[in-house]
Amino acid sequence: MDRVSPAARRPEARRSTVVSLFEHAARRAAGSRGAAQAQAPLAARGSVRTLAVTSGKGGVGKTVVTANLAVALARRGLRVLLIDADLGLANVDTLFGLQPRATLRQVVAGDCTLEDVVLEGPAGIAVVPASSGFADMARLADPSVAWLVDRLGDFARGFDVALVDTAAGISPAVLDFVRAADEKLVVVTPEPTSLTDAYAMIKVLATRHGERGVDVLVNQARSEPEAARSYAQLRAVSERFLALAPRLCGVLPYDPEVREAIRRQQPLFALAPRAPMSLALDALSKALVERWRHAMQDPGAGAQERRR
Repeated sequence: MDRVSPAARRPEARRSTVVSLFEHAARRAAGSRGAAQAQAPLAARGSVRTLAVTSGKGGVGKTVVTANLAVALARRGLRVLLIDADLGLANVDTLFGLQPRATLRQVVAGDCTLEDVVLEGPAGIAVVPASSGFADMARLADPSVAWLVDRLGDFARGFDVALVDTAAGISPAVLDFVRAADEKLVVVTPEPTSLTDAYAMIKVLATRHGERGVDVLVNQARSEPEAARSYAQLRAVSERFLALAPRLCGVLPYDPEVREAIRRQQPLFALAPRAPMSLALDALSKALVERWRHAMQDPGAGAQERRR
């Protein structure tokens, strides 16, 4: 790994009905998990898939979703890289009770390489931690962000999938990480403020950067009708004003076990593997693996889908 350039060194308990959407797939997946772990589930080893998980506003559970989705994918036999790209307020390491020796802040400063900062997380995932509470990282200059995105892209090639947990909002650094990923996933909750800010994110990606292949994940839904209404509202306004229809990637239920997992600094699968949220995440991971496998078998179809 090359050292950083001098220019880049400058600091600049109630079961939600929503789970019924996924239970059947999750039960089928559980029966085949052993076989999935015994062999590479993706058709082409070495072809990394990158997924940026972002949100218009904070407080929608984005990091919890990203971190636990990483564990779910690893349980399916994938080599998973989890990148904490919330450069100024990182907390993936805290979520899993990890103790970083160094973070992306030291990588940008040229004090160490990416290999030096990687931690082993639950289920064998590789975690790249960022720093928290350092204003220089929150204000990192565009050239340094671009350099970091490039280095992380090179490093990710040793994995099957890289999940990028961005900061919330539409700052230049967030948009750089999102645009660099193969797939973009916007996490929303049924709250009006979340939907409004998610639309703002989709609008900026579409109008300023030509990114039209955006997926939506409804989190913390208390019922299927609530989740359906939330997605329908976001889709309707996107179709009307942007002439695009973001795809519904999945729905995750409100689950009180999530808060307990956070408190204990454990993956949800370790604490409550049969909880509604665990089942939904397991089914979501299965759906993503199937999508990626199909895209590798038919690259033309995958590219067309991303351009829709």
